[in-house]
Amino acid sequence: MPTPNTAAMDFLLTRRSRPAKTLVAPAPDRATLETLLTAAARTPDHGKLEPWRFIVLEGAALTRMAEATEQAGVRLGKDADAIAKAKSTWRDSPLCVAVIEVQKPSDKVPPVEQTYSAGAVCLALLNAALASGWGANWLSGWASHDRDFVTEALSLAENESVAGFMHLGTERSAPPDRPRPDLDQITTWVDA
Repeated sequence: MPTPNTAAMDFLLTRRSRPAKTLVAPAPDRATLETLLTAAARTPDHGKLEPWRFIVLEGAALTRMAEATEQAGVRLGKDADAIAKAKSTWRDSPLCVAVIEVQKPSDKVPPVEQTYSAGAVCLALLNAALASGWGANWLSGWASHDRDFVTEALSLAENESVAGFMHLGTERSAPPDRPRPDLDQITTWVDA
């Protein structure tokens, strides 16, 4: 029989993201964040390509991202409420880590597996932050899918895209749990 890690399993069975709008300062300091990033980088990575990287956004960078989001929203024809909501996420965030997917040429690892690895990094970072007692939320949003925005605001190369924006901070209020999937509705058991 395997040796269970009951604390880890208890965490996974009860984990809950914290809405970005409930996060306040303080955020993890650099040493703490480096530990969280180290945990996130220990993610499945077929071919050891490291098809992802991190951009840590804090202070004036968050203000700049809020302004860039507003400009992108106007250019894209988003309504004022959508722009204000997206802008406030940046303006109110104590710290954000942009997880950047970096597609790398490989005969062995198809692009979709590199995308999955970048998504796994996002989840690993989210869970590492939550397990360490921080509030954390994985967001993307319409601006993250706009090539002009990611090129101008984050200086992403053509082979790069945003896998997720990980907002981190101190939880101001605990959210209620939400309904979870019905396992019977999403599981098929096959024995032949």
